[in-house]
Amino acid sequence: MAASASYLVLVVTAGLLFYVAVTDLRAYRISNDALMILVALFFLHAALSGRWVDVHWNIALAAVAFGLLLFAYAQGLAGGGDIKLLTVAILWSGTHCVVLFLAILLVFAFLHTLAAKLEWVSAQRVNGRIKIAFAPSVAAGLIGIFMAGCLAPI
Repeated sequence: MAASASYLVLVVTAGLLFYVAVTDLRAYRISNDALMILVALFFLHAALSGRWVDVHWNIALAAVAFGLLLFAYAQGLAGGGDIKLLTVAILWSGTHCVVLFLAILLVFAFLHTLAAKLEWVSAQRVNGRIKIAFAPSVAAGLIGIFMAGCLAPI
């Protein structure tokens, strides 16, 4: 029963990630409320899937990532919403799935950037630089690890 419920949490999370991605594409904003719900869904999934035993490692990895990402934010390389969403995504990924998450994220971010440079998708141009909505790539990375079974119940 709990295993089935954990898969339902992944489906709900994927739907919320899709919403966050579309909102970021349209308005270049990521809702703090959506991020808090993603964090709550993480803890619910961890409890239902049996992954609660590794939660402390997920939290530690996310905290380290947040510290490193703050540097990118301070340099103007990423927006605040992107930093928070990436931190939540790394919380979800944990030490077991972070490499796969980052690989998928890299592929989708590259494709989105290329599409923006070719003007196939909209992007902001600021001081000669292209700025894309990053949430779609993060959402693709997380949904990718869900689909790969990386967060299956243990």
